[in-house]
Amino acid sequence: MYLPRHHILTRLSPYRRHFSHSAAAVLRPPEPEPLTYLDGFPRPDPKHDETILAVPRADSGKNISAKERRAGRLPSIVFEQEDGQHGGNKRLISVRTDQIRKLVNHLGRSFFLSRLFLLEVRSGFDSENDVVETVRVLPRAIHLKAGTDAPLNVTFIRAPSDALLKVDVPLVFRGEDVSPGLKKGASLNTIKRTVKYLCPADIIPPYIDVDLSELDVGQKLVMGDLKVHPALKLLQPRDEAVVKIMGQRVSELQKKK
Repeated sequence: MYLPRHHILTRLSPYRRHFSHSAAAVLRPPEPEPLTYLDGFPRPDPKHDETILAVPRADSGKNISAKERRAGRLPSIVFEQEDGQHGGNKRLISVRTDQIRKLVNHLGRSFFLSRLFLLEVRSGFDSENDVVETVRVLPRAIHLKAGTDAPLNVTFIRAPSDALLKVDVPLVFRGEDVSPGLKKGASLNTIKRTVKYLCPADIIPPYIDVDLSELDVGQKLVMGDLKVHPALKLLQPRDEAVVKIMGQRVSELQKKK
């Protein structure tokens, strides 16, 4: 099974402040530089590359949030995470509910939360020439309504090149069709679906490729076995199991006799 390589965004101009039209031509920073990639690591499917549009939100609270949702807008926050944990420089915003729902549905929740996006804050959704801020971000959290999975709110972290961000990186398993243990009739016990790393913003993997092709019955992979960029710092025990090839149970063997 073919899996794409790692997608790395580099050197984006992190802020574009709003000025009058006459001043904007002189003071507006240059456009972000093109995306670049690192060889040998996964990268997201470019068909899901999107700029997330947002508008400023003056107030917060339960009633304000409910009003935003009725209008098709999702209450959101974008902030900085300087040391991987503490937030600052918060901006209240609202994003389009239909855009976030589409991205989460197409990517899956875990993959949405490990993917970098451009966030463009405008004075209004249709105000293309009235930009408050353009910044590279990582979705930090999204809350979904129980039963319907409708998005309720979403939080973003600014992701300039010097940021260190905690990310639950999803795992993608391959090699099931050639695994010696699975070919013998053993079963795959998936213990972890994501693993937490502290990542430089330019080296956030959208997922980690986990190769099962050489695993036999009784063998396992632990977090320390995962192949990632050396700049990533594992935030969970290295010897914690990720996946294991389990032998058939005695009851299952007896049924076959």
